[in-house]
Amino acid sequence: MGDDAGAVRAAVLSLHRSTGLPMVFGGALAGQERFRITELVGNSTGSLKGLTIRQGSGLGGKAMALGRPVWVSNYPQAATISHDYDAPVAAEGLLSIVAVPVVVRRRVRGVLYGALREPLSLADRVIAAAVEATRDLEQELAVRDEADEALARLQPDCDPTARWEEVRAVHAELRGLAEQVTDDAVRERLLAASIRLAAATSPDGMRPPGPALSPRELDVLSYVAIGCTNADTAQRLGLLPETVKSYLRSAMRKLGSHTRLEAVAAARRSGLLP
Repeated sequence: MGDDAGAVRAAVLSLHRSTGLPMVFGGALAGQERFRITELVGNSTGSLKGLTIRQGSGLGGKAMALGRPVWVSNYPQAATISHDYDAPVAAEGLLSIVAVPVVVRRRVRGVLYGALREPLSLADRVIAAAVEATRDLEQELAVRDEADEALARLQPDCDPTARWEEVRAVHAELRGLAEQVTDDAVRERLLAASIRLAAATSPDGMRPPGPALSPRELDVLSYVAIGCTNADTAQRLGLLPETVKSYLRSAMRKLGSHTRLEAVAAARRSGLLP
């Protein structure tokens, strides 16, 4: 979870752009049952910067405890929350606030806030935008966690054959994960990581130029390379088996291969697969 703060920062900026709220802020988990506010846009003081919020306390702490969005239209007068943080909130002059927890694998990883300095009810559009920004952040963290876990399985004490198989499995998993995300930047990072992983399998980094396979053709080949059937590959990539066959035939034609194994071997020789 080392990069959660960076991901929260991007989400705060995105939420500010999409809603135009005067102030947007948030923070990532900072220990057991608490998070720290580290990212702020539109603040006029430093009163909230670095503030640690305990689970159950204040608006954000309540959102963390419930695992769902909560909001108030007049923070100082709200009877539904505790008032542990009234002083720093008052210093910013915030009145109408929404807090949305970032939940990944049933665990809160942070909270995003949007706020007005007037005692007005937040529009449904604003609350929906806050929830959408949080869902995008949750997806990014979940995908990154899966990629980190896959890479962590590359243990140095494994025998060479097992390590190679794990490298290939990680490569396929990275490409599969890339197709699950809606954030273009995250998708490009995952695809770039898969390309670097394939290139790193060459001791001197030199490979003959390979044919130009489409991303989907390479996705299919990456799963074929680790022994998946067409049905398995279709399930992992969210495609129909016939679609997988079509991509595989196209890749084989481009690679000048007559069988699945020949296609995989040709792709490896060209540095397209590890």
